Amino acid sequence: MRLALPLLLAFLSVSAFAGTPVGTALPLHIGGRVVAVSADDPAQGYRHQWPGTYFEARFKGTEVHLRLNDEVNRFNVYVDGQLVNTPSRPGEGDILLGPFAPGEHTIRAEKLSESFDAAQFTGFFVADPANVLPARQSLPREIEFIGDSYTVGYGNTSPTRTCPGDQVWATTNTQQAFGPLTAKHFNADYRINAISGRGVVRNYNGGDGLHLPQAYPYTIAPQMVETADWRPQIIVIGLGTNDFSTPLHGGEVWTTRDELHSDFEQTYVQFVQDLRAKNPQAFFILMATDQANGEIQSEVKKVLAALRAAGESRIDFLPMNGLAFSGCDWHPSTADDAQVASSLIAFIDAHPDLWNKKTE
Repeated sequence: MRLALPLLLAFLSVSAFAGTPVGTALPLHIGGRVVAVSADDPAQGYRHQWPGTYFEARFKGTEVHLRLNDEVNRFNVYVDGQLVNTPSRPGEGDILLGPFAPGEHTIRAEKLSESFDAAQFTGFFVADPANVLPARQSLPREIEFIGDSYTVGYGNTSPTRTCPGDQVWATTNTQQAFGPLTAKHFNADYRINAISGRGVVRNYNGGDGLHLPQAYPYTIAPQMVETADWRPQIIVIGLGTNDFSTPLHGGEVWTTRDELHSDFEQTYVQFVQDLRAKNPQAFFILMATDQANGEIQSEVKKVLAALRAAGESRIDFLPMNGLAFSGCDWHPSTADDAQVASSLIAFIDAHPDLWNKKTE
């Protein structure tokens, strides 16, 4: 039985990057933030950088081309819900998928990996224009996840906490992290806006780079592209781990933990208020683990209290307690992700009205 999947993939992946790219581009449904390569020609595809992005299309016939220009990512590709290919740093070119049974099909490519470089998803193509079908519409439910490595799914499929070399990249599967698990349970479209190692005001161990609220506006740095039709009913934020999981060092802008707390609280409150201005319909769920002797949860709860005191009512806190952290570098595993997703699903099930606030 273990040979079945590799044999299936070999059969369905008839040729990779063979011949001259041909065909008619299929209309795409896209989950995640992307930038069109050409505003005038959708067949040129899209550039993407955030994790968890996915692309979906529909077609008729027995084969379809997947076209990529990507040296940095891993994907799972599904046809009619069945895994058919797993491109890994595929480079530039076409992958021909088939043969499939005659008829209508749905193809979906899901980005698994986290990368700090942008890549291009050119699209799905069919040889016969008569086999082009319209993309599906956006789902009625939309949910967004904002966070750090825990939201990314950093090393979550690893069997060990020790992950030298490329193993973090190879064992990160954002689609098995708690965000996509929760979204798929509710048949919702989703976005993952998360970067490993980033905090609200302080990155891991005082490291360099934009903090998450600073990076958030960029679709692909330095481009900011607003998507007018993205109106999530729920926004889940999991931040604070990188701000507080390590001690302060000499040369940082805060000389005491109290100063760090104050900066964190003020910046986090402002970040949520800025998100609220753009998402008047959304319900916010703030999440935090019980790590760092409870400091992270304590600070996030202070943020919650400050937001409520300022008049924010559509917001709550959900703890991420009791995780095993058996993934890479003591990160949540897929079992932990399933546990967090179960908590989120239970919370949302207890508040079914959250899905009713979408505005057109």
